[in-house]
Amino acid sequence: MHDPSRVPTITVIEAHQRLGTSSETTGPLLVDVREPSEILQARAVGMVTMPLSTFMLRHRELPTDRALLMICRSGSRSAQAAAFLLANGWTDVENVAGGMLSWEQSGLSIRRGPLAPGEGDLPG
Repeated sequence: MHDPSRVPTITVIEAHQRLGTSSETTGPLLVDVREPSEILQARAVGMVTMPLSTFMLRHRELPTDRALLMICRSGSRSAQAAAFLLANGWTDVENVAGGMLSWEQSGLSIRRGPLAPGEGDLPG
């Protein structure tokens, strides 16, 4: 199993730049592993929700042909999820260092409140 401390990491600024300059169908996916109540408080625009509580059941839904940028509140749960994916056949997975705390502190765009229909769903 991959050690979460050895998972490749990127900063929130790098993640935001990669998400903003890529195609919606081939570019990286931002996968938020926080629980639904946390996601309602603040979330990145365009993220996909896959709470850690259901991650083991749902991880196979994640594409293997796109970069996955894993994020949580501070970066520790997403590092665990990233390590799991890397140990199970995914090759392009990075953890977003500092998580949503850093995202918000950096002034990057966020949404709050209930999710819009389809928001947070994996792309078809």
